[in-house]
Amino acid sequence: MGLNPLTNRIYFLEHDSEVDRPMLAYLKGDKFSLAVDAGYSASHVRDFYRAIEEEQFNEPDFTVITHWHYDHTFGMHAINGISIAHDKTNGFLKDQQEQAVDPGYIEILKKEDVHFRKEYCGQDKLNIVLSDVSFSNQLTLDLGGITARIFHTVSPHSEDTVCVYVPEEKVLFLGDSTSEDFFNGGYMDKDKLKSLMCMIQTTDCKYCILSHCEPLAKEDLLCYLESIL
Repeated sequence: MGLNPLTNRIYFLEHDSEVDRPMLAYLKGDKFSLAVDAGYSASHVRDFYRAIEEEQFNEPDFTVITHWHYDHTFGMHAINGISIAHDKTNGFLKDQQEQAVDPGYIEILKKEDVHFRKEYCGQDKLNIVLSDVSFSNQLTLDLGGITARIFHTVSPHSEDTVCVYVPEEKVLFLGDSTSEDFFNGGYMDKDKLKSLMCMIQTTDCKYCILSHCEPLAKEDLLCYLESIL
């Protein structure tokens, strides 16, 4: 599986529904490159970097985390460059680190999630790390020719949700932000969803990128979200 171009500057490795791997994105600036999310595992990162190498691109200088869930963060120990996450994300990951001290924790996750069991088949250890850089509200990275605006937002999925907006390409990365809260019985907070929709509506973007589906036009995503309110 190789990188798919979304624009001349933005590429992505498709999500894999068989093991629930999220999409990983690559932003190609003139000075720096940036990845969106750190992947499910070291194996996921290797597959991503192999696809990057096939395009003769450099490995990412920065990696931004959209939220703490393990399919987006447990590969962070294997990435190149500097990782960036919200303060709350690191708080959640610190808790995961502490639980992973118990050698039986990985087996608990395997029992709870069939996808996790497939991704970590034959493995008995977890390497959970915090990000190199953390922030509380927003930050902007000039990658050269394109800008990554990284910001915290309200979301029904997770309280640490981070989005990445690339104004020059009119692309908005949303992670899993539009989904329900799987760690709270699948609850969908419709007030939080409305707030998120307002943010999407007021953002000058053409494409909205969710982690577990194909890229969507802004209007198509908003139409779908209206239907579930």
